[in-house]
Amino acid sequence: MRRIGGHPFDFSRHIAVMAIVNRTPDSFYDRGATFTLDAAIDAGHGAISSGAEIVDIGGVKFAAGPAVPIDDEIARVIPVVRALAPRAVVSVDTFHADVARAAIAAGASIINDTSGLRDPAMAEVIAESEATVVIAHSLGTTPRTRFAPPQYDDVVAEVASFLRERVEFAVARGIPRERIIVDPGHDLHKNTLHSLELTARLAELTGPDGLGLPLLVALSNKDFVGETLDRDIGERVAGSLSAAVYCAIQGARIIRAHNVPEAVDAMRMVEAILGWREPAYLAHNMPPEEVTDAVA
Repeated sequence: MRRIGGHPFDFSRHIAVMAIVNRTPDSFYDRGATFTLDAAIDAGHGAISSGAEIVDIGGVKFAAGPAVPIDDEIARVIPVVRALAPRAVVSVDTFHADVARAAIAAGASIINDTSGLRDPAMAEVIAESEATVVIAHSLGTTPRTRFAPPQYDDVVAEVASFLRERVEFAVARGIPRERIIVDPGHDLHKNTLHSLELTARLAELTGPDGLGLPLLVALSNKDFVGETLDRDIGERVAGSLSAAVYCAIQGARIIRAHNVPEAVDAMRMVEAILGWREPAYLAHNMPPEEVTDAVA
């Protein structure tokens, strides 16, 4: 059981959907469709109305590219945080401590750090707040720079080792374990074979001998889905949902998604199959006296 930003999450029987809202002109999926402030806020409200419990706002993409001034990143994300925080848990995708500090002050409850707390000040900023942190696996010591083709002897074991070390680093700097979520980092410095193996063996990270923390997967529309199925970016929804369902069954408890209504339906169906939630209503082949009304 977690409480994030005042909202309860029972990860023993619930899978949350985290919606993606990018205030970037060059994001790989939406190509700047939500770069303007109004578009970003509208997208966030739409995602919440569609069932997303967390909205993840990013002002700088992970991939290599020119540096974005910290003041510009803050200007991109903070107005969206303020607009959405009253309705849902707001996460900010950043690897800069100054951005995290401003986001938390504006109402963000999660800092989603794809660099694994490589900014020395990031852990201190989060420790001094009540925010939760998502610690993701990636190899690059400097975000936004190109990295050599990755090599792993055992990708799952190496991801697990990295995450354990970064979690202990966070705890040593004052972040309680109950405010830590981990992300194995699909496609982050991993090729398609690495991401597929990570998915297939996800239970090694979530099971009894795993990391002992809620696990987030961010695999929506990523290249490993496209390369596996030979699908362009706009054609990866089915593959993304299949991977998300598999990860949820293997123990993932937060699904980061672009296509929110579809992801929410998929996770609610998984919960029903696992016996964690009741159907919205019962009518098909039911005795008349046992037919139930639809849940609003």
